[in-house]
Amino acid sequence: MAAVKEDMDARLALAAVAYEVNTAHIETTPVDWSHIAAPLAPTAPLPTPGPYATPIAALLHRASLRLQEGGWCAGALMDEEGSLCSQGAIRLESGGDRRLEAQSLEVLLEAIRRRFGPHVESVPAFNDAWANGREPTRMMEQASILADARGI
Repeated sequence: MAAVKEDMDARLALAAVAYEVNTAHIETTPVDWSHIAAPLAPTAPLPTPGPYATPIAALLHRASLRLQEGGWCAGALMDEEGSLCSQGAIRLESGGDRRLEAQSLEVLLEAIRRRFGPHVESVPAFNDAWANGREPTRMMEQASILADARGI
């Protein structure tokens, strides 16, 4: 046991020297933290990552959450209150990546057609056919499951 401790002490000493050598060129400036106030209450926890690792599945899941939390609308990408339609939520979550937006809309339309038949013309037409956002939001989640199963 003493030999292991001696070996570990030697390794730690070597690592400490290596650290000093590798960081000697970095200039350090003292930071004045006196103007930073500590929070009075605990801060909110960081958001947990979504359940999907693939880009389209994750985007569709985020868009579904946005519809649930921010509100759903029909007839416009966004209404006066800031509620979004299905395509508006996808567009917002795509961050301006039109390719990712188009791929997400394709998967969503396929999920819709699987459930409601091939007569559904488009995502906006499906979205606008409902009086509330429950079914469009549910189909968005189904599309995220489909995209995840495909690994996209």
